Amino acid sequence: MLRHRQMMTDRMRTNRKTEEKKMSMSKNIARLAVTAGLTAALSFGGVMAPVTMAFAEGTPTVATEKGKVAITDETYTGTTFKGIQIFTAKVTQDQKGDGSWDGSAAKTLSDIQWAPGNVKTLVTTALKDVTGAPDVDADAQTWAEFISTTQGSNFGETTAVDTGTTLDLIAKALEGDKTLTWTKPSDSTKGSFKDLDNGYWLFVTDTPSTTSGANGNTDAYTSPIFTIVGGSDVNVAPKKDVPKVTKAVKDDKNGKFVTDDSKNVFTAANKAADSAAEQPVEYQLAGTVTSNINTYVKYSYTFTDELPSTMVPELQGSNPVVEVKIANSVVDPACYSATYVPGESTNTLTVSFENLKEVKDKAGNPITVDGISTVYVNYKAKLDASKITQDMLGKAQVNNVKLTYSNNPHTNGTGTTVDHPAYDYTYGIDVTKVGSDEDETGNPKTLEGVQFTLQEKGSNEFIKADGTTTTDTNAAILTTNDKGMINVVGLDEGTYTLTEVTPAPGYNNSASKGVTFTIARGTLQQDGTAVTPDKDSANVTAADGVVKAGSATVSTGKLSFTIVDKKGSNLPLTGLNGVTFTWIAGGAVLCIGVAHLIRSRKQAEESEQE
Repeated sequence: MLRHRQMMTDRMRTNRKTEEKKMSMSKNIARLAVTAGLTAALSFGGVMAPVTMAFAEGTPTVATEKGKVAITDETYTGTTFKGIQIFTAKVTQDQKGDGSWDGSAAKTLSDIQWAPGNVKTLVTTALKDVTGAPDVDADAQTWAEFISTTQGSNFGETTAVDTGTTLDLIAKALEGDKTLTWTKPSDSTKGSFKDLDNGYWLFVTDTPSTTSGANGNTDAYTSPIFTIVGGSDVNVAPKKDVPKVTKAVKDDKNGKFVTDDSKNVFTAANKAADSAAEQPVEYQLAGTVTSNINTYVKYSYTFTDELPSTMVPELQGSNPVVEVKIANSVVDPACYSATYVPGESTNTLTVSFENLKEVKDKAGNPITVDGISTVYVNYKAKLDASKITQDMLGKAQVNNVKLTYSNNPHTNGTGTTVDHPAYDYTYGIDVTKVGSDEDETGNPKTLEGVQFTLQEKGSNEFIKADGTTTTDTNAAILTTNDKGMINVVGLDEGTYTLTEVTPAPGYNNSASKGVTFTIARGTLQQDGTAVTPDKDSANVTAADGVVKAGSATVSTGKLSFTIVDKKGSNLPLTGLNGVTFTWIAGGAVLCIGVAHLIRSRKQAEESEQE
């Protein structure tokens, strides 16, 4: 009986130990599952759903060789990265039958410890005020579990961490400490790391590069990249986008900012237009923001638009008149500054946001700015008539915009884009006035002082020599110089009529009914190429013989032609000799009469004296 009771007791003890062992295994598996969630979550700076242990295929194997990480940026190939280990750990991952790692299988951490150095102090200090933070002396496993459960809502391999989350606070603390020794890329590579100790690592941008060219875009810093090193190699792209900027001009010929209606200003910006002097031309600046703007607490953002000295934006007082939009919302002007500074070679218009993340619309409602937002600045500018010269006709008046933006979520660093241009053109005419006769050299005689008026088809205004317009005819008289020429600048593409008002003395007004001509540019190139009007489309027409045959020519930005006035005729006069004789005879009689009168008076005076 006692023997039976002892056997039952031993069996119960054995069963209890078995159950305790099962419970212990379950706790360990659960603990590892949480840690596995940490691995999947923090590997790339975000949390996915908790990961459970699964050993359906492959053999779970502890990695014994050191790990490799490759951070590849196809565009900014010169950007360098650096890494620092946060936790040391054993890394377990499924291994295939051929001994290679199953890269699709989750990695599991065990025996988690703080990395050597000051990492523990920096991380625990950064997180001490986060709700639920463990005691600073809690073990690394406890801290790892806490980090795993407080990472924020943004997660995934390509998703940037939100500002203020535990991962962001960790990265900011480690990046901000100047005493830490970071691991640099292997050999001369920019983002290739080899022979790394297994565990949990943070990688960030070390030195951003620029794209090729003197004004290349400056790279943006990646959002923090957290990953597990050990097992399969880690290959990842930086988590950021460099903002883009472009400038478009609305051509009055089609009234659009784009050359293709199916595309946007970033892929089909219209970069060329032409205009008359003082004619307002509409411009649009457009910029994107970095895709990881959610990692930034503050995001500065500035458009710098350099106009040539020949162009002036529409002003209200000394400030430029601009409209800023994000999506379909008009931004409250109180959220940005808009300034204009004229200069000798360029005039600079600036629109600047101290913090783009805090903008509001005119009703005071916050505007959401995220990684897909686009900022638009619309304004008008015109060619200054006082600065238009013959030398600039048909040549691109270049406008350049660049964007300066926050490029490091944990410092005040900024990057700058390459300059993006747009172009404006204007044209002119040279007209020579000659007579039908010849000068002493045998060439057609040039006529000085001939007066004309110039009008564009369909307009009741007259065009002055500088391209400006008026309804006052007398204020717009064009007079030929000593070379018989008139020059008009600041003309837009269009059809015009040049009418002779006053001919030279002794010449007939041949062009009193007007000379019609067209300045036709053809298709404007989008690269700033100089423009020569189309000769075949000039169509210089007038009455027979008014325009000298073959005189119409074109050059850069200019149409030239010659107008001929016929010399007046001398009509014959009859009886000229008889008239002349009469005058001579009359003069002689007059002289004899005067002499006789003088002599008679003298004789009378002598008689009185006797």
